[in-house]
Amino acid sequence: MAYMITEECIACGACEPECPAGAISEGDEIYAIDPQLCTDCGSCADVCPVDACVSKEK
Repeated sequence: MAYMITEECIACGACEPECPAGAISEGDEIYAIDPQLCTDCGSCADVCPVDACVSKEK
């Protein structure tokens, strides 16, 4: 499993510094998670104010 960021993202940036794997980066409009780097720890989901970080299957 890996996490992904949905279009509900408000680009607040709260998730990026919380990712211990450095898998989150700022995209053009919303943030994105690199599934190759994601360790499925859930840190991003814990801090997301709009629940835009969700678990998905690889």
